[in-house]
Amino acid sequence: MSPMTTNVSAGPLTVGFDLDLTLLDTRPGIRATFLAFAEKYGVELDADLVVTRLGPPLEHEMAHWVPAERVTEMTARYRALYPEYAIEPTVPMPGARDALDAVREVGGRTVVVTAKNGPHAALHFAHLGIEPDAIAGRLFAEAKAEALREHGASVYVGDHVGDVRGARAAGALSVAVATGPCSPEELREAGADVVLKDLTDFRAWWKAYVAETAR
Repeated sequence: MSPMTTNVSAGPLTVGFDLDLTLLDTRPGIRATFLAFAEKYGVELDADLVVTRLGPPLEHEMAHWVPAERVTEMTARYRALYPEYAIEPTVPMPGARDALDAVREVGGRTVVVTAKNGPHAALHFAHLGIEPDAIAGRLFAEAKAEALREHGASVYVGDHVGDVRGARAAGALSVAVATGPCSPEELREAGADVVLKDLTDFRAWWKAYVAETAR
């Protein structure tokens, strides 16, 4: 299936954001969905382990728990359960709303580029009352560059080394937040231009970045 993309005019202040553990803490919902999936389909798995390594596509995680020939089938079954179990428990990461607001306050646009299924990403944001200007789903690592270039993003914010690689492939500034499975050292080694503790540090960095680029 091709990535789901919501088209929007690109602009010089377009900022891309990852979803899982960058903008949203989806761990409780993903854990609940995996537990429901395991019970319904008799799959032995460790849901607590699953949520320690969010970032790559769902198929990568599913391959740890089911035979290779059943990954596509079982991934579809998991996704069918997702809206029931994952949306309600999900909350914004600290500073997420303010980071999006900071971009918009200077006339910027926000695009969410995520490995998550696009319709599920949209459900999360609708439930939380968060409205990014665009959503591009089912893209990971270098493949994220496709959407970042399409929307003219000059900055991409994420928590995973794959996000750093995606930003670099798109020629965008890589801003990493140490809120996911990758340490600050791993993010820097992957080539992140900026490493923040979390999105509560984004506004101050963004104001300085905008001022610098305006000169």
